[in-house]
Amino acid sequence: MSTWGGPVDTTLTGGRIATPDGVLESGWISVRDGRIDAVGEGAAPEGETVDLDGALVVPGFVDIHCHGGGGGAFSSPDHELVRRAVAAHRRHGTTTMLASLVSRPIPELADQVAALAELVDDGVFAGVHLEGPFLSAARCGAHDPAILRAPDTHSVATLLRAGRGTVRMVTIAPELDNGVEAVRQLVDGGVLAAIGHTDATEAQVRPAVDAGATIATHLFNGMRPLHHREPGPIGALLDDERVTVELICDLHHLHPTAVRLAAKHAGLGRTVLVTDAMAAAGVGDGVYDIGGLAVTVKDGVPTLGEGGALAASTLTMDAAFRNFVRSCELTICQAVAATSTRPAALLGLAGETGELRAGLAADLVVLDEELRPRDVMIKGEWVKE
Repeated sequence: MSTWGGPVDTTLTGGRIATPDGVLESGWISVRDGRIDAVGEGAAPEGETVDLDGALVVPGFVDIHCHGGGGGAFSSPDHELVRRAVAAHRRHGTTTMLASLVSRPIPELADQVAALAELVDDGVFAGVHLEGPFLSAARCGAHDPAILRAPDTHSVATLLRAGRGTVRMVTIAPELDNGVEAVRQLVDGGVLAAIGHTDATEAQVRPAVDAGATIATHLFNGMRPLHHREPGPIGALLDDERVTVELICDLHHLHPTAVRLAAKHAGLGRTVLVTDAMAAAGVGDGVYDIGGLAVTVKDGVPTLGEGGALAASTLTMDAAFRNFVRSCELTICQAVAATSTRPAALLGLAGETGELRAGLAADLVVLDEELRPRDVMIKGEWVKE
């Protein structure tokens, strides 16, 4: 990883550039004033250049579901710790992200949202994602079942008000009392409604999608399993063209075949890779806390101390990209769509980031032949080690 600092005006040459129209095998990218000035193939414009020596350049990764990293959780009241957690993911190529929070009592969660809203204002995050507490106790995963509850108008409004417009996504189990009404309330408030941690039948999922739910929170995980006589949430969400599906591509949460089947069915416009990362991402094994629950990380796999269920992940977006291509046998262009283009569009940032084209922010990742980050640029500035 380079240690260059400060914004640069330069042209990156001699690289393989993953553009919206395909990979340019001998391409260049001109960066000016923090934005992409031009992208082309062949002879580069005159001026200062950086030779990429054949490296692959992809748009900066956009992670819409992440709880922490670098030893810190986004629920922490310590802003410096939260910034260090963000920095850990930036070094792995994530240039835009939502801060995800796990289930807590409404007053505590509102305080966490309010604290994160300040960091959204500072440009650290693109918004906040609430994964709970409106989830099914039957599919609680790493959420304390004692805290889970059905949504009500007042509680939803309290959390949105605490965020001052920064809450961008909320995950809900639609079968809960007032679940569908809560989806409508979120959508009416300009918030992305996601379905997850749910024991719903297909018949219970459909009304929530009709009400405006457009995202499946980590499809397959935290859901009633797919069955050929009762498709449940997996079948309903994957089959509905209105829904974008999140996939945790760490090869622990999902088998490569399951990733491939889902991604091929959903296609470029409906597939998003997420990390669902916890504080251990980029750090290592040990015992950590997620929403008051003890989580043991061994060999990079986090599990609850009781029952051994998977609890978040230690994934980074570069590893998700790499796994998607190398283990799941999807293409570079499909991986770019799932890690950058589609999640940026979901957040309403399609005109700002998510692609390598003129006019967008110079958010990019330079990958070596093993698809590992060699350098990361955010808004025209190289990320320091």
